[in-house]
This record gives sequence, structure tokens and C-alpha cells, in this order.
Amino acid sequence: MKILILLLTPLLFYAHTISIQILGSGGPEFSLRASSSYLIWIDNKAKILVDAGGGSFLRFTQSGAKIEDLKLIALTHLHIDHAADIPQFMKAGFFSTRTQMLPIFGTIAKGDFPDIKTYLKRLFGKNGAYAYMNDILTPQSDSFEIKAILRRQKSTTTHLGNITITTVGIHHGNVPAIAYAFEIYGKKIVFTGDTSAQTDSIIKLAKDADYLIAHHAIPQHAGVYARQLHMTPERIGEIAHKAKVKHLILSHRMKRTYHKEKESEQRIRQNYNQEIIWAEDLMRIEL
Repeated sequence: MKILILLLTPLLFYAHTISIQILGSGGPEFSLRASSSYLIWIDNKAKILVDAGGGSFLRFTQSGAKIEDLKLIALTHLHIDHAADIPQFMKAGFFSTRTQMLPIFGTIAKGDFPDIKTYLKRLFGKNGAYAYMNDILTPQSDSFEIKAILRRQKSTTTHLGNITITTVGIHHGNVPAIAYAFEIYGKKIVFTGDTSAQTDSIIKLAKDADYLIAHHAIPQHAGVYARQLHMTPERIGEIAHKAKVKHLILSHRMKRTYHKEKESEQRIRQNYNQEIIWAEDLMRIEL
């Protein structure tokens, strides 16, 4: 027994804690919910910020997170309800003690949407909306540098310390968008972002995920245009089932889905029988 305890002691000493926090569970409308945004905490430090929609800056502060601890920001796409608070985070960062470069992952250009590098230049470049902060795009920044990391539509895997990041392009109408899988200390967390999931790319990305954060932005009988942008509840359930996801979190809850939660859950459970969690702002889930 003493030998067993000695063997297990290093494992116990180096055990890591991981949790997911919902900063914004809503969408692009007047609501008491903040727009899409999530944190991944590792060992009680907020390491990954996924999306930064309106209200996420306030929720970030309320969560107790610190910008000094972030390893990256991951943007699924550049709709306002997913990226509007980026300038606020960067301005507040000026008054923090952060000095380390902060990578911001984002999409390619398409139609009216710029790629992530151009987007950040339009915000903070010398001819940008907030040109007075243009040094943030350089290593000579008075605070810290931000660096655009372009993720294309094909599946791509990046290693950032103990975090493995896999991205894949997804269908969201005419908007360039990507989904993310984060693998951390043996745990896998997947964010679908906004997508109609017309292909099975999400299923492959989410295979055996511990948690899948999917967006419940439309009810089952939404119109044709809405279904070009978002997954129906039945499709969410099908994806979660085929990917063998252990837990499903439903977020991006828009008003057209309010009071339809029971019906949507029934549709999802036609295919998926594991735990379903309805996202609320500032909810924190331990893995």
C-alpha cells in the first residue's frame, strides 16, 4: 500500500483543473444576455477567450479573469455579436501589467468580411478606427503586441504549450467561419460557432469530445434563410450523437428560441441521450 501511495503521489501533485465558463449566452439583439463569448480556465487561470461579442468585456471582469493570463483569443467569425468587444479588451489591456504578445486567431477574407489581419489593421492600424493605438500591432507597443493568426478553411492543428488547437472551416451562409477544438491535459472541448453544419466537418472535429458547445440560435421550424446560417435542434442532436460527445452545451440563445427549449431538447434527444446543459451568462462548468 505504501508503495502504491508513493507511485500515485506525483500524479496527484500534478493534477490539473480545467473548466469552461460562459461569458455570453445570447446573440445580436437587445437582451439581458451578453453576446457570444467563452472562457477556458486552466488551473484557475483564464487561458483561452473564444469570441468577444458585446457584453463579453463586462462578463470577463465579473468572472475574475485577468487579461495577463490569456494565452490566446479565438474568433469563430467577424459578426458583430462575436467580435465587437475586441477594442475594449485591448484598451483595458493598456492599463494591465501584461507585456507578453497575445495571438488572435481568426478567419480568411470573403465578400464583405476581411481576414483577421486586415480586421485588426482596420481597428488599430495607422489608418484604422482606433489609430491612436496603432503601436499594439508592433513589438514596440506601450502595452503588449497583438498578432493575427490566420486559420484557413481546411483542418489545421497548432500547438501552443500544453494546448492543442484544431480548426476547421464551417458553413455560416456567406460568412467565413471556423470551429475550434481545444485539447488540454487529456480533455477535449469543441466550439461549433455559428454554422448550419451542412457537411460533417463538425462531427470529425468533435469526435469523442468531453464538451461540445453548440449554438441554439433557431428553433426546429425556422425559415430557409435562418437554416442557411444555423443548425436546427435535430442537426445538433445528430452531430452530438455521431461524434459521441459526452456533454452538450447549448448557447447563443436568441429570442426566437425562448420558450421552445423543451421542444428543442425533445428534437435533440431523438439522436442524443447524454447530458444537455442550457448556457447562462457566467455559468462555469468543471471538467
